[in-house]
Amino acid sequence: MRSLWLNTLTKQSLYRLSTKRYSTKIEPKEPVVKTKSIPGPKSIELKKQLDSVQATGTIQFFADYEKSIGNYICDVDGNILLDVYTQISSVPLGYNHPRLYNVFNNDQNLKTLINRPALGVFPGKEWPEKLHSVLLNIAPKGLNKITTMMCGSCSNENAYKSIFIWYQNKVRGGKPLTEQEKNSCMINIPPGAPKLSILSFKGAFHGRTLGALSTTHSKYIHKLDVPSFDWPIASFPEYRYPLDENVAHNKKEDEKCLSEVQDLIQQYASKNPVAGIVVEPIQSEGGDNEASPEFFRSLQAICKKNGIALLIDEVQTGGGSTGKFWAHEHFELESPPDVVTFSKKLQLGGYFHNDDFIPNEPYRIFNTWMGDPGKVLLLEEVVKVIQEEKLLANVAVAGKVLKNGLLSLEQEFPHILNSTRGRGTFLAINCTNTKVRDQIIGALKLHGIQTGGCGEISIRFRPALIFKEYHANIVLDRFRKVLQAI
Repeated sequence: MRSLWLNTLTKQSLYRLSTKRYSTKIEPKEPVVKTKSIPGPKSIELKKQLDSVQATGTIQFFADYEKSIGNYICDVDGNILLDVYTQISSVPLGYNHPRLYNVFNNDQNLKTLINRPALGVFPGKEWPEKLHSVLLNIAPKGLNKITTMMCGSCSNENAYKSIFIWYQNKVRGGKPLTEQEKNSCMINIPPGAPKLSILSFKGAFHGRTLGALSTTHSKYIHKLDVPSFDWPIASFPEYRYPLDENVAHNKKEDEKCLSEVQDLIQQYASKNPVAGIVVEPIQSEGGDNEASPEFFRSLQAICKKNGIALLIDEVQTGGGSTGKFWAHEHFELESPPDVVTFSKKLQLGGYFHNDDFIPNEPYRIFNTWMGDPGKVLLLEEVVKVIQEEKLLANVAVAGKVLKNGLLSLEQEFPHILNSTRGRGTFLAINCTNTKVRDQIIGALKLHGIQTGGCGEISIRFRPALIFKEYHANIVLDRFRKVLQAI
C-alpha cells in the first residue's frame, strides 16, 4: 500500500513539475545567433556521426528540442531562430506547447501511446469515439468517412487506390468479381490490373512513394531513376502579380489549363482512362503556385462531367494556416470534393471521403498500423487549442501584417523581389533567380530567421498558428536588413 502511495505521489510530483516547467517557460524576445555560420561546430560534429550510418545531405542543423519554445527553434550550438518554416509546415502550435506536453501525463493516454495497435484488425475500445469526436469533428463539409494513415505520401497512395476501386465498381455495374479479374491481377495485366490513370499538374507534389511519385512534378531529384506510370500531366495556371492588375491574363491562364485538362481526359480515354484528378489548393513544394476559386470550381465541373473523382491534396494546406481549416473552403465549391487527403499539422495522415469510396471487400485498403491513436490524442488537443484561442482569426491578423510587409519590401526592392502571394500566413515571394533566393535564405538564418525555399525562385513562409503580429514584424525587419546587404 505504501509503495502504491509513493508511486502515485511521484507521478503527481512529476506532473506538477513538468506542467510548471513548460507553462512558465516563455519565448525569447527576439532571435539570437551565436555562431558565425549555421550549422555551427556542434551540428557539424553530429552530422559527421550520423553520416557514418545515414545519408545527411539534406540536414541543415541539429535542433535542441528541449530548449525550443513557441515560435523559436534552438540548435545545439545555442542559436535561437524564429521559425517560419516549422518542419515543412507541420508544427501547428509551435514547440513544447504546454497543452501538448501534458497529453501523455494521463495514464490512459500513455497506454494508448505505448500499446500501438494494428488498427485495421485490433483497434482499442476508444477508437470509434475518437474518430467521431476528433477527426469527424474537423472533416471537410459533406465528407462523412475517414481512412487514417501515417503520412502524406501513403495518404495519397491509398486515396488513389480507393479512387481506382470506386471507378472499377462503376464499370462493373455492381457485378461480382470474376475469376479472370482475380487471376489476371496477380500477374499485373487487365482486366484485374486495369489500365487507369490519375491526372495531375505540372509543379505538383503529392509524395515520394511509387504511385504518388507519378503525380509529383516539382523537382527532378524526387523522380530521377524511378519508373513512373504513363499518366496525364496538365499545366497549372501561371499567374501574374498583383492579381488585381492582371485579371485578364490570369483568366486566360485558367481557361487554357482547364481546356488542357479536358483534352487530356479525352486523349487518355482509349489507353489509360482517367479515374481521378489530384490537385493541391496551393502547389507548395512546386513554388506556392495558386489558382483562383473559379479555376477549382470549373475543375470540379469537369470531373463531374466526365464521371471521375476530384481529390484535393491538403497535406500541407490543411490545419488552418490559410485562415480556414481547409484551404479548399476558400473556393466555395458547388459540392464537396470526393476525397481530401491530409497530414503534417494534423499529426497523422489519412483521407476524408464519402461512402462511395469504401471498398466492398476487406483488406483492399490496409496496412499494419493504419495511423496512430497516439497522434490522434495530440490532434485532439491541437484542435481544442485552435478553437479556444481562436487561432484561425489570429492567422488572418498575423498573415495580413506579414503579407503587407512582404508587399512593401517588394516595392522597396523590386530588383530582388516580386509576386508576393498566398492566404493567411501561408505565403511566398519570388526572388530574381535561384542563386539570389538561396543567398537570402542563408542570410536570413544568420539573422535568426528560419525559412525555406520552394520551386526554383520562391521563399515560402509557414509559421505556426500561434505566430503573432510582432513575430511578423521581427521577420520583416530582419528580411529588410538582409535585402539591404545584397
